[in-house]
Amino acid sequence: MEKEKLLIRPYGDRKDDGVVQISFVLPVPASEQAKEAAALVAKKLGLSHVLVSAMEKAGEDYSFFVVYGRTHMQLDFNAIEVPTVIHRKHGYDELNEVIQRDLGRRIVVVGACIGTDSHTTGIDAIMNMKGFAGDYGLERYPQYRAINLGSQVEPAALVLRAKAEGADAILVSKVVTQRDVHKEDARALIDAAKQEGIFEKTIFLFGGPRVDHKTALELGFDAGFGPGTKPSDVANYIYYRILERAGKIPLPQETAHGTQDATIAGASVSPSGGPPEKLGETL
Repeated sequence: MEKEKLLIRPYGDRKDDGVVQISFVLPVPASEQAKEAAALVAKKLGLSHVLVSAMEKAGEDYSFFVVYGRTHMQLDFNAIEVPTVIHRKHGYDELNEVIQRDLGRRIVVVGACIGTDSHTTGIDAIMNMKGFAGDYGLERYPQYRAINLGSQVEPAALVLRAKAEGADAILVSKVVTQRDVHKEDARALIDAAKQEGIFEKTIFLFGGPRVDHKTALELGFDAGFGPGTKPSDVANYIYYRILERAGKIPLPQETAHGTQDATIAGASVSPSGGPPEKLGETL
């Protein structure tokens, strides 16, 4: 069914005025000439009614600018399609129960912050026992065996450890993204997994402040988790992804905790009995 168009424009002072704010640095000393150069940059970008609202020295022979302008651009919001991770989310006790019921074993996850990145806040929030925001980390789950390798782990080393542990999933965190180093390291991890023969049977998850599900899919991962992701989001996703790969998506049924064990949106068996759709492809 074709969606009705929803045309939108940037909003500054009032709806649909097209006002935007941009900021940038030019490699020249702060001066009236530099200010005019900043205005010309904005105009060459297609902005009208340009106003340079701030000019500050950003270093020797460098200047920082904040510029306002109007754009005539508009887009159809309803035409935008972005893949998202959609799944049923069980509570802590219930998830442990259904893992034991459906798999009969612990799920093994190996995680690390790869490359030269030394920021462990993200990987620790998901893997460590205390988790964050009152949401338990994977180490706290009796039905998970979480192995956190910490920071500055080479992609090949992470793959070898995951292979040795028989990991169901590999969780990668990247905070540093300058010059797309997070993408380079992610591709190196996928390449190493293919060389070691574990790519097809392992679930790959990518997380970080500049990571989303679309980026993760493009890099060969199963899912991407950005800011705000909780450990329980990852724990539930891995459980259902394992079932999906094995063709064992369970029918809704009561659990000991009184709630129904439902299937993932976009991953249930089709009415014709065909194979389930892939996770993350439901928009």
